[in-house]
Amino acid sequence: MAKGTIIQKIIDAHYMAGDQTSGKPVGIRIDQTLTQDATGTMVYLEFEAMKQERTRAELSVSYVDHNMLQNGPENRNDHLYLQSVAQAKGIYFSPPGNGICHQVHLERFGEPGKTLLGSDSHTPTNGGLGMMAIGAGGLDVAMAMAGKPFLLSYPKVIGVKLHGGLAPWCSAKDLILKLLSILTTKGNVGSVVEYFGPGVASLTVPQRATVTNMGAELGVTTSVFPSDTVTKKFLKAQGRGEKWIELQADDQAEYDQVIEVDLSTLQPLAACPSSPDNIKSVAELNGIDVGQIIIGSCTNSSYRDLAMVATILKEQRVNQNVTLAISPGSRQVLEMLSRNGMLADLIASGARVLETGCGACIGQGQSPASNTVTVRTFNRNFAGRTGTKSDQAYLVSPETAVAAALTGKFIDPRELGIAYPEIAEPEKFLINDNLIIPPLQSTDKVEIIRKETIGAPPENTPLPEQIDGKVVIKVGNKITTDHIMPAGIHLKLRSNIPAYSQVVFECFNVPDQPTFAERAGAIKASGKHGIIVGRDSYGQGSSREHAAICPMFLGIKVVIALTIERIHMANLINFGILPLFFARDKDYELIEQGDTINIPCVRQQLTGGNKLLQAQLVKSDGTALSLELTHRMSDEDIAIVLAGGRLMHS
Repeated sequence: MAKGTIIQKIIDAHYMAGDQTSGKPVGIRIDQTLTQDATGTMVYLEFEAMKQERTRAELSVSYVDHNMLQNGPENRNDHLYLQSVAQAKGIYFSPPGNGICHQVHLERFGEPGKTLLGSDSHTPTNGGLGMMAIGAGGLDVAMAMAGKPFLLSYPKVIGVKLHGGLAPWCSAKDLILKLLSILTTKGNVGSVVEYFGPGVASLTVPQRATVTNMGAELGVTTSVFPSDTVTKKFLKAQGRGEKWIELQADDQAEYDQVIEVDLSTLQPLAACPSSPDNIKSVAELNGIDVGQIIIGSCTNSSYRDLAMVATILKEQRVNQNVTLAISPGSRQVLEMLSRNGMLADLIASGARVLETGCGACIGQGQSPASNTVTVRTFNRNFAGRTGTKSDQAYLVSPETAVAAALTGKFIDPRELGIAYPEIAEPEKFLINDNLIIPPLQSTDKVEIIRKETIGAPPENTPLPEQIDGKVVIKVGNKITTDHIMPAGIHLKLRSNIPAYSQVVFECFNVPDQPTFAERAGAIKASGKHGIIVGRDSYGQGSSREHAAICPMFLGIKVVIALTIERIHMANLINFGILPLFFARDKDYELIEQGDTINIPCVRQQLTGGNKLLQAQLVKSDGTALSLELTHRMSDEDIAIVLAGGRLMHS
């Protein structure tokens, strides 16, 4: 166990149950929760289903930042439900237009030393403040709001020791891209990243938040920076200086692994299509034509980032062959830019200003042209996430993005021949919380608004005595929750599970052949159990629990893979889907779509104390082969799966 680390100190202060040994389940108290509208509707429906009168967390905030296009009534129906249920349950409500949850929470609510659980995978953004901020499935957030401990595997701690300071035209984004080139997006489940060393003091809180935000792509539980005088200055500038506490690792802190990075040696980097860990230097990409640039999202939309871009673009014209869009992270940032004239400079350059929300980052508009390079300061570039199937999405810093906007090509920004603008952190940010609706003290007369598009959490059945399964689909490596449950134009269906379930694995559907939903439905109707087979890093990406809820609705009972990412595995368990692993990697190669997999006496095998399960694979030609499967569940996880999910177990 790593000793004397920030993570250990926060877990010790919030310990509720379990074994404080690396890899063992431990339960911690959650101080704060956040939701966003794409996941939040289901969170609060689940919270209501628990018969909870009011959140028991110190602070809960419901944000609207995803579904703001409002093409049809579904999105606004969700917003009305979210606002009214927030009033009824003692929750702050941040309406559309106020900003992205992670950015606003960093500015207005986050506190060093606290725990934060959010129904969005980029909740670790607030680790930049010294919080233990964790992304989770919505049901886990609802349970935390009910006062239940959040269960996680006691983490290994990867220490990243920083030296020096960033050179001009190099940024915090280049730091996290460098780390992704080292650790990649897989193999880090059960770990956290903790930053320390003399170089930490050279990074502002928004820069730290960029690093912790995109730390989600590493697959770690969370990332955290110390709370120091830099943190104190940021909170004071936000009018929240009284929330500051000092939080540092001990001088002799022990880490499970240490990586050293000299910030002064970093160069501009890019994550190339179509994975955040496909890293090359921008110099290697020099001269590649670019068709679209978008600067913003919860990763790089701070005041400093956008002020730097505006300063470079002042009295300049965006290259005629590209489109440039600016996506501010919060109303605070947008209003500050508008008041100091920088917004006018952006507009004059030809930039298009988008609403303060997630928008293009989740495929809600701004899709690029076919077979066109799009350069984005976002955190994910999974294939098709932009809304264009043939997309070529690169992830870069604002510095690299603005250089491409001026030239229409990839160019190392250090080669622009322009003096690098130094943007100082404001001594005082513009503070205007008049859009945030605080919770009511008395909620007796609050009416919760439920329009016709608001559904209910679907119910599951207990795990059967044996699995009589059929493989609905076999997929490969790095299957993301975007693959499983597409966002974009389908996102408005998240409150309607029967409708949303029809697009599960839509990207793998073949014209004129039954869809995944149709195949799964037919298997369920026949009395058999649907099985999904994956390879490495199944379920990476967002926290969307719909990637478990909708398959469960279609009759999926088992997911078998080589590895399953943390949040998705928790979601599978929460909704009664049995997550299993191949004991022998070669067995993955034996299976094909349509094969039968039988797991006899599965309930007995799971409760017998053995991690190894015996199963049988029957090929389409009748050939029978033995399979050895393993599980990595705690006793409580097993009880939840046996019951058919956490709501039924509760």
